[in-house]
Amino acid sequence: MAEDNFFEKVYAVARQIPYGKVTSYGAIAKALGTARSARMVGWAMNASHNMDDIPAHRVVNRKGLLTGKHHFDGTNLMQQLLESEGIKIVDNQIIDLEKHFWQPEISTI
Repeated sequence: MAEDNFFEKVYAVARQIPYGKVTSYGAIAKALGTARSARMVGWAMNASHNMDDIPAHRVVNRKGLLTGKHHFDGTNLMQQLLESEGIKIVDNQIIDLEKHFWQPEISTI
């Protein structure tokens, strides 16, 4: 699978994450049928920062940590974006992750 094609599939899933919800790198990988490619999903999200239609701030690690926050402009932009959607964060971790977690459906892309 070509990397560009994989990234596009990641972005197609990321665009579906509802306002006020988050998902994980691993959940996206699993939805794409590539469960062991969570790190590649992270690379795709890192490469998406010039794309206004990709809500990269809504993708966190499986424990709800804002592991991608250093890729955003500004010190706390990722946290600020999530908090503006009603998600509470303490010490770079989402509080009540289960309440805010969105599980993408297994894709047939």
